[in-house]
Amino acid sequence: MTEAAPRPPSEAERQTVVTIGRRRFLAFLASAPALVVATQLFDGARPHPAEAAAPSPPTMEELWDISQFIVVASQPTMPLVRLEIGPDGIARLDLPRVEMGQGITTSVAMMIAEDLEVPLDHVKVTIADARPELMFNQMTAGSCTLRTFQVPIQVMAATAKAQMKSAAAQRWGVPVGALAVKDGVVSGPGGRRATYGELAEAAALISPEAVTVQPKAVADYTIIGRPTRRVDTREIVTGAKQFSMDRMPTKAKPAMVRRPPTMKGTLKSINNAEAVKAMPGVRAVVPIPTGVGVVADTFEQAREACNALDVTFGPGPVDHESNETILEQLRAKLAGFDPAPGGATQVVEAEFDFAPVNHASLEVECAVADVRPDGADLWSGFQAPILAQQHIALELGLPQDKVKAHVVPPGSGFGRRVFYDAAIEAAQISKAAGMPVRLMWPRADDFRHGRMRPQQVHRFRAVLAGNEVVQFQQQVAAVATDFRQGLGEILTYAAAAAPFDAKQTIGNDMFSQGVFTTMVSSPYVFGGYKKHLNELANGMSTASYRSVPCQPARGAEEVMVDEVAAALNLDPVAFRLQWLKDDRTKAVLQKAAELAQWGKSMPAGFAQGVGIHIESRCHTACVVELDGRNPNNPQVTRAVMAVDVGLPVNPMTIETQMMGGIAEAISLTLRAGLHFQDGLPLEASYHHYKWLRMADFPKDTQIFVFPAGDHPIGGIGEVGMAAPTGAIANAYARATGIKPRSFPIVFPQNFDPYPPGYLPPPSYKSH
Repeated sequence: MTEAAPRPPSEAERQTVVTIGRRRFLAFLASAPALVVATQLFDGARPHPAEAAAPSPPTMEELWDISQFIVVASQPTMPLVRLEIGPDGIARLDLPRVEMGQGITTSVAMMIAEDLEVPLDHVKVTIADARPELMFNQMTAGSCTLRTFQVPIQVMAATAKAQMKSAAAQRWGVPVGALAVKDGVVSGPGGRRATYGELAEAAALISPEAVTVQPKAVADYTIIGRPTRRVDTREIVTGAKQFSMDRMPTKAKPAMVRRPPTMKGTLKSINNAEAVKAMPGVRAVVPIPTGVGVVADTFEQAREACNALDVTFGPGPVDHESNETILEQLRAKLAGFDPAPGGATQVVEAEFDFAPVNHASLEVECAVADVRPDGADLWSGFQAPILAQQHIALELGLPQDKVKAHVVPPGSGFGRRVFYDAAIEAAQISKAAGMPVRLMWPRADDFRHGRMRPQQVHRFRAVLAGNEVVQFQQQVAAVATDFRQGLGEILTYAAAAAPFDAKQTIGNDMFSQGVFTTMVSSPYVFGGYKKHLNELANGMSTASYRSVPCQPARGAEEVMVDEVAAALNLDPVAFRLQWLKDDRTKAVLQKAAELAQWGKSMPAGFAQGVGIHIESRCHTACVVELDGRNPNNPQVTRAVMAVDVGLPVNPMTIETQMMGGIAEAISLTLRAGLHFQDGLPLEASYHHYKWLRMADFPKDTQIFVFPAGDHPIGGIGEVGMAAPTGAIANAYARATGIKPRSFPIVFPQNFDPYPPGYLPPPSYKSH
């Protein structure tokens, strides 16, 4: 592989900006095949250290996790991502990832400011619209944005600084070594000073190959590692931040969809379209594959018109299914365990089932579409904008370059927005109605017809010989997760979707197995370790969910580890420290246990619980205290987490991400889930879906972020859920004496469902 010579800057670029490309890191890319080969050679079994003459070999996910695959796939097109500095001295980068509240625009700006030597307010990071030339380099997933961009940003920023110094040296006739940079100002002998803005035009003429580039050492950081408020905080709290529904508010008409009474039901006929069109404010009534689109002057008029429709729907794929029937089908798909090795003295077994859950984003699914005969513009919170652009272009019969997918920061995503169902519907409605539309899914549709994390069952068996775990196996059966987003573009979408008429395609199964194998990483040196996933393809609407599949898989394993420790009459923390294989994991566990005063005396009905987790190169440990005096109303009263992310770019962001993980873990472990019945979730509002309220969040919460060490940067977007899940479940068991086996633990169907197929009024809580 050879690197193309950089082209000279155009006249326009010379007049306005410094354009800095980035060299490909060939050595890094060349290492990928070796790693892949290594992972293929290892079968996942790990002997106990006492049985091994050499250190235990690493498992596949320790060598090559799914995030690393995204990182490497992004590298070939990274030179197309540019850092620009104009006459105003502001450094600008159009980031091909979406900000969903995880704080990446702030962290990326901090990384630029660090190596560029400018104040943070001299950096502006925006979100790029769909750029199909980036191929696999524009999907936000896998907690790998900073992992992907750390080195490119270091090189781009350090190169820009070197070009500025070189331009100043030429202007003043002094050696580059005699110059210094501070706060975007180059200074030299005799009091000479020049800002980056003043040097931008001259610096653009200097080839990046002609300068010496030296990114800063971690020890010299002055911005990275310091707690920093998000750059968009003021916009958020003042209401100035723009979301999808803020686009084209005076031109695009509100739209909603009347949907079938069961998941993925099919539209047969509209029986009173003309009567509904005559209702006040109604502009259009159009059939689309997922139901009937209604366009009106207000959202309330659209909702009323949807409910007034007389529609005949056909069946969906799971009309007669419920959580109970699906659970039995999943149990039937669980594989058997391997025979226990000789010398076994005790066997510990457990089975855990998890209800389906909704992503429950604060912002419902929505999109704005303006479809015209010669092109289309769409605005939505795309996590995979290239695929959305390509797929919508095919749907509309337009050339790809005539469809613009504008990426708007959504009100959270959690993996749900790697799909773009609302954008496709908005495009279909806009085309059929002949006008721009603002499509919004009511909360009821978001819960009932949106995608979900699938229902699943986890079965464990640990075989003990004396005080050692000689065999540890995990069998998982789950409703199939839809991975047709691939790597965020049409080629891997087609690969994952083939053959198109199959419920579980070969490609989708390969993605599922790959994600499960490379993400679910047991941190223990148990002998005979093995994990296995079988999926049930029944046609339900599913999608990746934050920390999928780790939150249930690893959370359940942490409960199992507590029960193995109990069988050996060992303290849960001491047992983990004995069997954990990584010193970083041991360190976070020891720190969390120390800060939480593990083992302290607790009143009757209260207990501590512990859990640990590794994901995306990040190590976490959590200790919670739980009030279980009323087993039907457990309350987490304290939570302590320790986290080692390798290089903590913004400790404030890490802290808030871990708090978010704790909140989500409390919700999904204790109360939040979907009651799927007769082909549809019963939940239609947050009143039904028992998500954590502020009163349920522990008032005593402490997050300890380890300082930078000699480790690669890790990802924090997903790692914060599994450790508190295990800790909460273990605390519940210790406080109540009840072993948790079904999640959420408290899961009554204690509300009257709203009739399926209709849209509740805005004030709806319980029918």
